[in-house]
Amino acid sequence: MNNIRKHAETELEILFNLEPEHLLIEFREEILNLCEKFGNSGQSGGSAPYTALSLSNIIKRLCLFESVTPILNIDNEWTDVYDETYQNKRCSALFKDSRDGKPYYIDAIIKKNQNGTCWSGMFWLSEEDYKSGDRRKMIGKRGYVKSFPFEPKTFYIDVIDVEVSKDDWESFIVDVKQLDEVKEYYNLDISDFREEKINEILND
Repeated sequence: MNNIRKHAETELEILFNLEPEHLLIEFREEILNLCEKFGNSGQSGGSAPYTALSLSNIIKRLCLFESVTPILNIDNEWTDVYDETYQNKRCSALFKDSRDGKPYYIDAIIKKNQNGTCWSGMFWLSEEDYKSGDRRKMIGKRGYVKSFPFEPKTFYIDVIDVEVSKDDWESFIVDVKQLDEVKEYYNLDISDFREEKINEILND
C-alpha cells in the first residue's frame, strides 16, 4: 500500500463518518484502487497535478457519455433513429438527415437570460423581426458542423426575456455580435434574410 492510498483511506473514512449517506460511498473501493494505481505510476511533483486533472476530466466525460476524442463522421458512428434521421452514437446531441447528409449539433446555442437562467430555445434578432410574425426569422439552437474531425462546443448567448402578452414570453438577443464567434465554429440554421442581416450588423 502506497502513501497516496493511505491518505485516501484516511480522508474517505473521515468524509463517510461525517456523511454516512454520501453518494460516493458505493465507489469507495474503486476510488482507493485508482489512488493506489496513481501512486504506483511514478508521478513526479511536476507531472502529478497534470495527470490527476487529466484523469478526473476523462472519467467525468466518460461517465456523462461524452466523447474523449473528436467525432470522425465514419459510418459506424451513426444509427438510424427515425424517418431517415441519424444520431451519432458517440455524441447524442449530434444528428444528420440522410436526405442532405448535413450533421448538426442541437446544443450549439444556449440562451442565457437577464436572470442568469440558461436553456435551449429560439430567440429574435430584433423587435422588428418579432412584430413581423415570421418565426423563420428566429435563431435556433442548432449549429451545422463545418468539418470533421469535430469537437462539440456550446455557445451561451445573452438574451432579454420579455412578456409580450400575459404568460407569453419571447427572447431577444442582447448583442448580435455574440453570434460572430458561433459563426466561426458552426454554420447557423438561418435563412438568407437573417444571414444578410447578421453579417450587416457584424460588419457595421
